[in-house]
Amino acid sequence: MRSRRIVMSILTFVLASVLVLAGCSKNNSGSSNATNSTPNTGNSGSEGSSGNSGGSSDSKLEKWGLDENLRFKETRKITVEIYDRGNDGGTPPEDNFYTDYIKEGMLRDHNVEVEFVPVPRWTEGEVINNLLAANQAPDISVTYSYPTIQTYANMGGVLDLAPYLEEAKDILPDLWDLLTDTNIYWDQDPKTGTIWALEARLAVLNRINTFVREDWLKKLNMEAPTNLEEFENMLKAFRDNASLLLGDQADKMIPFAISFDVGWRADHLTTSFVPDDITDKDLFVYGFDDRKFLLPNYKEAIRVLNKWYHEGLIWKDFSLYPAGDPTEDNLMKAGYVGAFIHNWDYPYRNGEDSIHASLQRMVGPDAAFVAIETFPNDAGVYRKFLSPPIDRKIFFPATNKEPIASLLYLNWISKFENRFFLQFGEEGVTHEKMPDGSYKALAATGEKIMNSPNNIDYTITVNGLDLGDPDLTVKSIANGYAGVDKRYIEIAYQASINEGRVGKNVNVGEIKAENGVGQALKEKRDTVLNKAIVAPVSDFDKVYDSGFEDYLRSGGQAIIDERKAKWEEFYGDKTMLD
Repeated sequence: MRSRRIVMSILTFVLASVLVLAGCSKNNSGSSNATNSTPNTGNSGSEGSSGNSGGSSDSKLEKWGLDENLRFKETRKITVEIYDRGNDGGTPPEDNFYTDYIKEGMLRDHNVEVEFVPVPRWTEGEVINNLLAANQAPDISVTYSYPTIQTYANMGGVLDLAPYLEEAKDILPDLWDLLTDTNIYWDQDPKTGTIWALEARLAVLNRINTFVREDWLKKLNMEAPTNLEEFENMLKAFRDNASLLLGDQADKMIPFAISFDVGWRADHLTTSFVPDDITDKDLFVYGFDDRKFLLPNYKEAIRVLNKWYHEGLIWKDFSLYPAGDPTEDNLMKAGYVGAFIHNWDYPYRNGEDSIHASLQRMVGPDAAFVAIETFPNDAGVYRKFLSPPIDRKIFFPATNKEPIASLLYLNWISKFENRFFLQFGEEGVTHEKMPDGSYKALAATGEKIMNSPNNIDYTITVNGLDLGDPDLTVKSIANGYAGVDKRYIEIAYQASINEGRVGKNVNVGEIKAENGVGQALKEKRDTVLNKAIVAPVSDFDKVYDSGFEDYLRSGGQAIIDERKAKWEEFYGDKTMLD
């Protein structure tokens, strides 16, 4: 019965999300007043529209060099960014079974040759900065950092997509159906009408979960903790019963694991310290850091981590390993970790190489992490700050000489049958169809292995499954974890969205103070959090406060001030959005 209630809750949430996304639209009537000149739309030398979509369809196709089937009469070439995750046992991200599928399809359908340019996933912000500075960024580029795009747009290094989107809308039906006006116009400047990037659609809003070893709780005859005090007592029980739980490897005990990215890996804890009545205005003004570093009472959550660190409850080496390093995951797989906070389905990812599968091989069939809700806020709510329905930002550098071919590429990968194949692959090889009509992913090896979950690095216009039917989508998501009891997925899915607050679009145009400081502020934030956790308890306030003030002096305060002014310019004395 409980599983049935969980599934019904999941379906209700997903259906509501779909209806909200379908019903939301953004005013796109603003005309583009970009200061950089509009480059050629193709080899013919003709220019893009200045914002007027007049002209017959035939004349536009002729101008772009397209025939009536939307194939270029002369072969065009584009480059596309692809993340390189450095997966052991993976395939070259720029040359594999799935890139061949895309290349063959684009050449067949549009006479466009595609070349993939690999960019390291874990340093993508730095690398895309360098490529843009050197005028070597791929024609279709992707980043999670909008300020990076804005910085180069201000220097004339990024194309304004607004005129192209307006004129070419009728040849991009699949792109529009998937993203809708909401994501296409999400970043449109309310004054100039410029669009420097498209926001990919985040199809599943699940974000983060808190996980604990279910088998350890049973062995210690403990219930899952439901508040901060109980969670701390659980960690102490893990520490104090290390010999019982780990035997002769008791010295390897790690009650609670975090990483150098404290803001992400302590999210549920830090969120619980934020007052439940925080306004939309304050979330906008102080929420520009994606780890919520500037929200009220954040410091007190880090104080808890400082205390736990000195009580032997936190992994001592958490700050030593960079993004992508497998050390922490290997400790989880070996069975030494009792609890952690991470991506909503993190222990169940990657099939036979998942934490879940590895743990059961190493420890036994009962060993497993289960998602829990354990950090209520001041209102007793297990609040989660969920993402708005946006994901990666897709943009075209000014060096892109084929914007129409590039838009057709985005439309091609947004077409349902193409993204379905990229997400599921071949039936009987990488997926099977279940009796209820849902789809189940199969672990693949060799050339057909996927380097990222559901190939999200190739489906850059969408992150997460969207099968057009909410019920089918949720069932297929639950099927997608080889060797994992569906119960764990259902619990994790529901826990990650329960009592969530979905982000809203506050469109006030460019925040100039954010330009060029994003990476530096990110590094300062990570540094102060790492230092504050390991600082002597007596020095915590001094270390935290000095690092926080340095963050503000280095651009944080200027961003706060400009965001506050922009909010008041567009929304007056309102503190909440409709």
